[in-house]
Amino acid sequence: MRILFLGDVVGRSGREGVLRHLPALRRDLSLDFVVINGENAAGGFGITEKIAAEFFAAGADVITTGNHVWDQKELVGQIDRMPNLLRPINYPEGTPGRGFVVQPTRDGRRKVLVINAMARVFMDPLDDPFAAADRVLRTHRMGPGGVDAAIMDFHGEATSEKMIMGHVLDGRVSLVVGTHSHVPTADLQVLAGGTAYQTDAGMCGDYDSVIGMKKEAAMHKMLRRLPGERFTPAENDATVTVCGVFVETDDRTGLAKRAESVRIGGRLPQSVPVLAKA
Repeated sequence: MRILFLGDVVGRSGREGVLRHLPALRRDLSLDFVVINGENAAGGFGITEKIAAEFFAAGADVITTGNHVWDQKELVGQIDRMPNLLRPINYPEGTPGRGFVVQPTRDGRRKVLVINAMARVFMDPLDDPFAAADRVLRTHRMGPGGVDAAIMDFHGEATSEKMIMGHVLDGRVSLVVGTHSHVPTADLQVLAGGTAYQTDAGMCGDYDSVIGMKKEAAMHKMLRRLPGERFTPAENDATVTVCGVFVETDDRTGLAKRAESVRIGGRLPQSVPVLAKA
């Protein structure tokens, strides 16, 4: 199975970058499944039902989120009718929405488990993400009779906490990928147990910025230590880059056989996987 995970989409420019490139990626990489982290897609803060529908129409199968999931208040009343738009699984019981989904591929032949969890170091003090992931994986194993692949989006600040999740889930999921930092890390690898891992997928947004936001406001706040204008997404289409991870899995076990970075357009060096000729 061929899977694409795209990192945090930031603002209009990030959305348009994804909508522009995803249909071609889906076609050219013969993708079976696509996950997007969309938690910053609505003006840099949260996501709306309309934006989610645009991503699904462009080729996404599941959308994950993180600590900004409720920034667009109307989503609280909408998320329950969108089972493949996830919020972190370790929110308290009774929170609207769900933290994982088993979603069929578009041809209906295979099933993919997607888990969305939020880390706790330097983040909101939610329930234990490791225990939450374990509970799901006890009843949704990869392999014959179970799911065909499993993906964990671990939304967090501390690189060590993300790495621990990778090692804890090694051999139990196809991919553990970090989000939230908005900067792609250079540690994409297949761990010893067969799980693909990257500490942060990076963002889909304008890289002539400060993690997707207009750099002038961020610089003013940091240098002057005074309140300034509200942060807004940078929107230079010439420097927008779509970043993510491509994983090819073993059809029998669901574990990763191949993992490569994806970077298209804009400021960063380009990286697009090449499929072997049949």
